[in-house]
Order: sequence, then structure tokens, then C-alpha cells
Amino acid sequence: MEYKGKRSPAGEILTGLILDIFRLSSLLSTAGDRLVARLELTSARWQILGAIAAAERPEPVAWLARNMGANRQNVQRIVNDLHKRGLVAFEVNPHHRRAQLVVLTDKGKQAFDSAMRVQAPWVNELSDGLPTKDLQTVRHVIATLRKRLERNGSEERS
Repeated sequence: MEYKGKRSPAGEILTGLILDIFRLSSLLSTAGDRLVARLELTSARWQILGAIAAAERPEPVAWLARNMGANRQNVQRIVNDLHKRGLVAFEVNPHHRRAQLVVLTDKGKQAFDSAMRVQAPWVNELSDGLPTKDLQTVRHVIATLRKRLERNGSEERS
């Protein structure tokens, strides 16, 4: 199949990187599911618990989804599941009657803390032998690409 546009050398390398990131994302999700399965969590539940824990103050689902770069409906579905499991609770939002704030319960804090305890040795083993400078460079490149995509996405919505 022939493509009309020709990629620059950097565009060619970035295309390969994007494909690798897609594969890595899938592998990370599967590994995360295995890592926290005994805690009755999934990667998706764990990620949302982490977003709630990392927030400076309680936030509504829409804000959590935005901060995660995720679909609001998917986050809402998982938050509802976490609520049924007693891991999160809803609080009144003084700024918006219908958009309740999501907070971790004590059970949710314990589940998140347990997940982070099993994550530490796993991530330490995974990173063993990788130079921190290389990891910092990769993180910088990914953060730059994310910011560009976020900026482009906001320009398209304007």
C-alpha cells in the first residue's frame, strides 16, 4: 500500500515509537491486572484510585477523566464500580449540584496503599539496569508529545 505523505526521518522514528507505546500500554495493563488481582483490583480501578489519591482536593468524575486523559463515561463506570465495592464515596460539590466529588474511603486508601506496596518491588525489578538518564529522556519525550497532543486537541474543540 502506498501512502501519499512522506514521513520525515523523525516522523518515521516517532511512528515506530508510537507503535511500541501501544504495545507497551497493552502489556502494562495486563501486568498491572496480574499484579493487583489478589487485591480484587484491575489496572483501570487502580489507576483511578491513584488519580483520586493524587488530586490536591476532591474532584468530580469529569475532572478526574480530564486529568487522566480518559473518557469521562469510562471513568464514571469504573468510579461507580469502586463505589459499589466501598472504595470511594461521593460528597456534595458546592460548585455544582449534579457533579458530585469523588473521595477515597478508608477501604479505598488501604486498597491503593496495598497496590503501591506490591508495585514497588515489581517496578524496581523492571527498571533494573536501565540508566536513570535514559528513563528521564524517555519520560521527557513522552511528556512533550502528550502536551502537544493535548494542545492540538483543545485547539480542535475551540
